[in-house]
Amino acid sequence: MESAGEALRKMRMAKQLALPEDTTVVPPPGTLTRHQQEIIDAAALIKECWPDASDLAFMAKHLVQVTLPHRDPGDVPFWSRTNGDLTLVIARTQVNEEANQLIGYPYGTIPRLLLYWITREAVRSKSRRLELGGSLSEFMREVGLNPNNGTGKRSDAHRLREQMSRLFASSISFQYGKTSGSRAGKRWLNMPVSRGGQLWWDPKDPNQSNLWESWIELGEDFFNAITGAPVPMDTRALRVLNNSPLALDLYAWATYKAYSVTLKGQSQFVSYHNFMAQLGTDYADPKNFKKKLLATLKKVQAVYPQLKLESVTGGLRIHPCKTAVPATSTKLLL
Repeated sequence: MESAGEALRKMRMAKQLALPEDTTVVPPPGTLTRHQQEIIDAAALIKECWPDASDLAFMAKHLVQVTLPHRDPGDVPFWSRTNGDLTLVIARTQVNEEANQLIGYPYGTIPRLLLYWITREAVRSKSRRLELGGSLSEFMREVGLNPNNGTGKRSDAHRLREQMSRLFASSISFQYGKTSGSRAGKRWLNMPVSRGGQLWWDPKDPNQSNLWESWIELGEDFFNAITGAPVPMDTRALRVLNNSPLALDLYAWATYKAYSVTLKGQSQFVSYHNFMAQLGTDYADPKNFKKKLLATLKKVQAVYPQLKLESVTGGLRIHPCKTAVPATSTKLLL
């Protein structure tokens, strides 16, 4: 039975989360949406105990600093996002034979969940070849998706298969430096995400087992890039933030930045303009982005209660604080 203090803490968190920005319909007083309840339950568990080894996921540091598209970029020659001196460029490399056109760009929550899993398995196994399992439903549970919500176009099974095709058919480029000024200079690294692989799964029957298992072999440069400085995170938080690419990006940012400022022992100011460059190029209106950012940060702070953020004029200040995962995991960043 929970204590009176714990019950009061949950009530306060529920009040903070019950915002119009969080849901399309504001719940009546005293009630919560299922998602809000999931966040509160995850927050209580996270506060109670550290994540163990099975709770850890990882993301490449560069993909925290510049993130994937939130929405489908459409039929454009390439897609890019710049944060300071670092630019992420995504190019398409394979053709959809049925449509006779290039496979689209990875976007939204699912490629992010895939990259968390891919980076974790690459870090653990130290191998470029990753076994994806004998059935789609088995892999979906590993990634954090629901294999039981149908087989139509909006089901997790269908969307996962589509986004896997998009991600594995992509080439990612990290570009560093400036191309203008008195000391202009630039370097870059072009990396196909995968060197090869095979997928035998049928989205219409996620539970079907296959004689031949599915696998993916990462490109060598991509493997080295994602395992060179991985940012460790708590999957218990990721699983309740997995309905929003902005929430996943902000949690990754908070986890990495909190570790960085704590290591230096010095707070850091981040302007809303820089947040938008790093996370929000899909938003046309800066005021709308700021509103979404602040609402989403409430969810992130719920599942990362040690995070110390201060709202100041023009942005946020992040202060040294307890890391989201054990220090032995964050040392992988060094």
